[in-house]
Amino acid sequence: MMPIGDDNTGRTTTPYINYLLIAANIFVFIYYQRLGANVDFLMRYAAVPGEILTGRDIVGANDLGPSPVPVYTTIFTSMFMHGNIAHILGNMLYLSIFGDNIENAMGHLRYLAFYLLCGILASLSHVFMALILGDGLLVPSIGASGAISGVLGGYLVLFPKNRVRIWALLFTFRVPAVITLGIWIIMQIVSQVNSIGSSEQSGVAYAAHIGGFVAGMLLVRFFVNRRQVVNVRM
Repeated sequence: MMPIGDDNTGRTTTPYINYLLIAANIFVFIYYQRLGANVDFLMRYAAVPGEILTGRDIVGANDLGPSPVPVYTTIFTSMFMHGNIAHILGNMLYLSIFGDNIENAMGHLRYLAFYLLCGILASLSHVFMALILGDGLLVPSIGASGAISGVLGGYLVLFPKNRVRIWALLFTFRVPAVITLGIWIIMQIVSQVNSIGSSEQSGVAYAAHIGGFVAGMLLVRFFVNRRQVVNVRM
């Protein structure tokens, strides 16, 4: 199932921050990453669990390059990088569909803070999972998926009955968000469990998705601007 739209009848503000986040991700991917061809840039600015845990830059191992910024800063820079065109298109599709409703519920600056905080917590979830499993500590991690997962978690809490238009088997359906996003997070959990001890690694940081989603669910009510949202049952 692929979401292609949702119910925006309750939206009253223009999602400037959401547009800005999408533009920033696309700009970094095109200008700095050269559509994914600039591997050196990735190896310098991606978040590496081993670096986050030790607080020191690791150079040479697994082709990692010297980071021009403090290693903890890479938690932020990695949120605006993507591996390939399919990666960024998928992430920006989800952000464009679900982010505008959350920004409308929070206001512009609160939404930006919520997005970035969820992204940070998602990255830390991936780091700690790598520590617990003792696997992937030197594998660079990139992508806006963790932050966007936080947006999805917040959306599930605020708009569980919103109809999401999905595409599946050449047909489109309108399904309540609680079903669409519920299936999505279950898939992430199952994929994470199946990946434990597996010799085949998908390259997807499922722990970041799960951590971001849970963070979004728990934090969303602290960021909601009650004056802007009249259709959210608190």
